[in-house]
Amino acid sequence: MTDQTTAHPKLDYDAWARTVPADNLWAQVRRTVGGRPVPESDIDLIVDTIVGQLALSRDDAVLDLACGNGALASRFFSRCRTYLGSDLSPYLIGIAQARFADAHGQRTFKVAGAAHHVCSEPDPVHFTKALCYGSFAYFTQDEAASILAAMFARFTNVTRFFIGNLPDLDRAALFYGNELPSAAELSDPQSRIGIWRTRDTFAQLAEAAGWQVAFSTMPAGFFAAHYRYDALLQRP
Repeated sequence: MTDQTTAHPKLDYDAWARTVPADNLWAQVRRTVGGRPVPESDIDLIVDTIVGQLALSRDDAVLDLACGNGALASRFFSRCRTYLGSDLSPYLIGIAQARFADAHGQRTFKVAGAAHHVCSEPDPVHFTKALCYGSFAYFTQDEAASILAAMFARFTNVTRFFIGNLPDLDRAALFYGNELPSAAELSDPQSRIGIWRTRDTFAQLAEAAGWQVAFSTMPAGFFAAHYRYDALLQRP
């Protein structure tokens, strides 16, 4: 493991996105492997997984936390009635609004941190499904707990909350090999991958907020299958 005293790289999500060409949507949200966008087949698999885990129907109102530039969500717009995505990055939300928002208010985006959004959303009962894909690891422990608790308490019509692409602490060595980072980096939400959690740790966090959790992993051919897992939260 890396020396505990060594400073590790930090990620400024908004600043990173601004360094990427405006038309490179996957790179803006760091959905890349070796600096290149992930294969289209993997994007299709992510979308199919989201649709399946949420059991999306055209009657659903979807809340998408830390939605980035909306490129992923746009792939399942036709599968739901309404969609609201929020993200802390003004730059990415600007791209989402320009490219994917509609004129009828059915596909909308707003600048907001996830914890602030779920605690202040004026119409939480409007939503029936919720999503946070690839971003939960970048929330602090307090933010994560607040999000899970507020989603359970306030969004009472949300029957499924899918949290995808979580880095698995038990399998960190499969990603890093012999260059395993320090414990400080693995538990830092501002690190390049965010907080690595075991399934047990995540389950305790979700269950403390009232949720029932079921875990799954992507098929072996998926680019991140060897070190990440997904979590589906439902009401008991």
